[in-house]
Amino acid sequence: MPNISISISTILVWCFSLLLINSPSFSAGGTNETDRLALLAIKSQLHDPSGVTSSWNNAINLCQWMGVTCGHRHQRVTELDLSNQRIGGVLSPYVGNLSFLRYINLADNGFHGEIPQEIGNLLRLKKLALPNNSFSGTIPTNLSRCSNLIHFHVYNNKLEGQIPEEIGNLLKLQTLALASNYLTGKLPDFIGNLSALEILQIRWNSLGGKIPTTLGLLRNLVNLNVAANQFSGMFPRSICNISSLELIYLTSNKFSGNLPFDIVVNLPNLKKLGIGGNNFFGSIPDSLSNASNLELLDLAVNRFQGKVSIDFSSLKNLLLLNLEHNNLGSGTANDLDFVTLLTNCSSLKVLSLYDNQFGGELPHSRANLSSTMIEFRIGRNQISGAIPSGIRNLVNLIALTIEVNQLHGIIPDGVGELQHLQQLYMFRNFLQGSIPPSLGNLTKLADLALSFNNLQGNIPSSLGNCQNLMKFFASHNKLTGAIPQQVLSITTLSVYLDLSHNLLNGSLPLQVGNLKNLVMLDISSNQFSGVIPVTLSTCVSLEYLDISSNSFHGVIPFSLGFLKSIKELNVSSNNLSGQIPEFLQNLSFLEFLNLSYNHLEGEVPTKGVFSNKTKISLQGNVKLCGGIDELHLPSCPSRGSRKRKITLLKVLIPVAVSCLVLSSCLTIVYARRRRSAHKSVDTSPMEKQFPMISYAELSKATSEFASSNKIGQGSFGSVYKGILAEDEMIVAVKVINLKQKGAFRSFVAECEALRNIRHRNLIKIITICSSIDSKGADFKALVFEYMENGSLEDWLHQSNDHLEVCKLTLIQRVNIAIDVASAIEYLHHHFQPPIVHGDLKPSNVLLDHDMVAMWYGMGSEASMTGDVYSFGILLLEMFIGRRPTDATFTEGLTLHEFAKMALPEKVIEIVDPSLLMEVMANNSMIQEDRRAKTQQCLNAIIRTGILCSMESPFERMEMRDVVAKLCHTRETFLGRRV
Repeated sequence: MPNISISISTILVWCFSLLLINSPSFSAGGTNETDRLALLAIKSQLHDPSGVTSSWNNAINLCQWMGVTCGHRHQRVTELDLSNQRIGGVLSPYVGNLSFLRYINLADNGFHGEIPQEIGNLLRLKKLALPNNSFSGTIPTNLSRCSNLIHFHVYNNKLEGQIPEEIGNLLKLQTLALASNYLTGKLPDFIGNLSALEILQIRWNSLGGKIPTTLGLLRNLVNLNVAANQFSGMFPRSICNISSLELIYLTSNKFSGNLPFDIVVNLPNLKKLGIGGNNFFGSIPDSLSNASNLELLDLAVNRFQGKVSIDFSSLKNLLLLNLEHNNLGSGTANDLDFVTLLTNCSSLKVLSLYDNQFGGELPHSRANLSSTMIEFRIGRNQISGAIPSGIRNLVNLIALTIEVNQLHGIIPDGVGELQHLQQLYMFRNFLQGSIPPSLGNLTKLADLALSFNNLQGNIPSSLGNCQNLMKFFASHNKLTGAIPQQVLSITTLSVYLDLSHNLLNGSLPLQVGNLKNLVMLDISSNQFSGVIPVTLSTCVSLEYLDISSNSFHGVIPFSLGFLKSIKELNVSSNNLSGQIPEFLQNLSFLEFLNLSYNHLEGEVPTKGVFSNKTKISLQGNVKLCGGIDELHLPSCPSRGSRKRKITLLKVLIPVAVSCLVLSSCLTIVYARRRRSAHKSVDTSPMEKQFPMISYAELSKATSEFASSNKIGQGSFGSVYKGILAEDEMIVAVKVINLKQKGAFRSFVAECEALRNIRHRNLIKIITICSSIDSKGADFKALVFEYMENGSLEDWLHQSNDHLEVCKLTLIQRVNIAIDVASAIEYLHHHFQPPIVHGDLKPSNVLLDHDMVAMWYGMGSEASMTGDVYSFGILLLEMFIGRRPTDATFTEGLTLHEFAKMALPEKVIEIVDPSLLMEVMANNSMIQEDRRAKTQQCLNAIIRTGILCSMESPFERMEMRDVVAKLCHTRETFLGRRV
């Protein structure tokens, strides 16, 4: 007999259908009972984890149901408001039976499926608000029957197809908001029929063609936003006579040609004009001087040229002027005269002239610009002269970018008085003198770029006060002295530290190890000496390291092998000696390695990055041999030669010292285990692969497996912290619960797997125990390295009293997520046979001293898709900060659903608040880009978590795609090098 599965909701819909059809009151008009049955039919197709519709039952009059409003006369339903209630599901066609409805608001929920055509039955409907859902399909043509409709909001959904012609019949329509969908085709001519229209919002679609001239018939239009589409043609002249217009956004389309010379003459109410991101050219019309109410003027990213002749003294309400990325100016002295006129704009907050042809000196009037200014961007022009000392007057500046100009003189001390400054770009000028110590007062500074100038003297230690600094560029100057230890203690430095091409000297301080989150470090072309500090091993986020063209000597330290994320490593043109360490071929992400012009000798490895001639540079090391054939190096002497043994010994001794004699420790452990008297009668072949340890030794190491030493619990056993007596090595001991079904098989599988696994994020086994406990029962355990930073569980939920009271940063969480995902991908797709972890949760994700994620054990009864699901939940827990068992999640609401309903607009409201402390510190416009990047990053991560934890295994992502997505998200968040 076939397996038939019918949901209760489906049965309810059938039942309601029969009731409605057979009810004597079922008619065009209907009754109160018709409304009740229709609402119950709607409820049957909803997913309502918060129980908003729990009051929709026979015990309560429908006019008292949550979200339902009735008219006083007929007691018929007139309003249905379920907005922002975390409701999902589809909208039932039975909504069309609520014939007295005037108002529907389902905004900010998780509705999906098509908008039912039966909406067209609601002849009294005045407002239909469905934004911020996942409705798909096309806009229903039957909507044209709702002749009383005034407001139609359906932005931020997944609607597709064309704007239906029938919309032109809605003659009372005042708001048409179709933004952020997938609509195609043209803006139809019938748009001109909507004579009552006040707001037309169709931004962020794929509409194209020319704007119809009939748009000029909309004499009541106030807000016109067609941004981010594919519209083309000239500026729509037809709108220049709509005197009611207050906002015009044509941004990010394909418009071209000259602007009408009288563009705003007949637009007295215009407040915002945004036409950036098009192909407009010619001069900017002087008539813009007449737009006395203008607050925003955005002409960026076009091809405008010539002199700016607008009389800004008449635009007293101007808040933002954006002229960046054009060809304005002629490189002559009077190009910036208009800046003086801007001093009358007392509310001006943002002025960007970036990437034009403006020349001449900065007018001294610049210092008299509004004290409300928060962004001043004039980079990439031809501006000359000195930086005015009056810059200190712009006390609210958050961004000052004057890069790539011809400025000379010194950096005024007054810059240090701009205590709100977060972004300071002065690179590629002719600035001289020293870096003012007063810059250390800029405690909110995140980006500091001083490269390509003629700056001299020392790097001021006061910069260590800039504890929010993420990027510091000072390359290509004449800076001298050592790197201040205070600068290397700025733990927020996470994107780039570039001090290359200077005259810096001395050793690279050990404090460089403080920069655990740094992605790029470049100190090339200086006069550094000494050995490469072993503390670089703690900079585990490093992807690009360049220490070339210095005077470093000694061997390449073994500690660099801990840079597991490294992509490019350049140590060329130094005085390094010894052999090429074999660990370099095990750095799986390494894409380019430059070892040239040192004194390296011996055999060149052949695996990893060394297997591709184009990815390595070895020239200038005349004593190298071997390697792949394409390198054409001489063959190496016999491995048995005494000379080679002596050379190898000279190399291995300093390497071992730099690695804190880790190899020796492991060798001692191995030797001691072999001397153990323990002989197990049931030792399996895979157990012989590992050193053995006795039950007595492990019992002593863990204080008889005391509960105070218990650090974790898995599917098949518990994990204890222990100290091996002879070596005082701290270890983690996983004791297998042999009473658990499948535990012995898990132990065997884990031994077999760990014997061959080689991945940077899967913890290495030290020894095993297969013996008898004190009661004569079988005892089996695995001994791993101990991870000193505890578990991810501790860091997420602060359950360990010994941890510092701090939170993981956003980039730390992203890195940990990538570590874990990479390990799962390895197990699923790069190991034969594939391995399922089966027990993935925060308590099993351990963090070493570099905050790199590692795992204890694997092998539960599970599937690959089960691992993906567990990773998705882990990812959501990491960034939302709530356990799946949080008390918030009741009555069917899960962490997955909680996250899903927040996408895309409300993710920022559900994530761990500590991730937003920096970007939400104020509401300044300079923060918008950082806020946008943070929100984009969080949206991408939460969406990935949701796709991994879908109910159906077939809808879940594969781990190879997860890794790619997370890595792309990290790259996008960190941005590119200046």
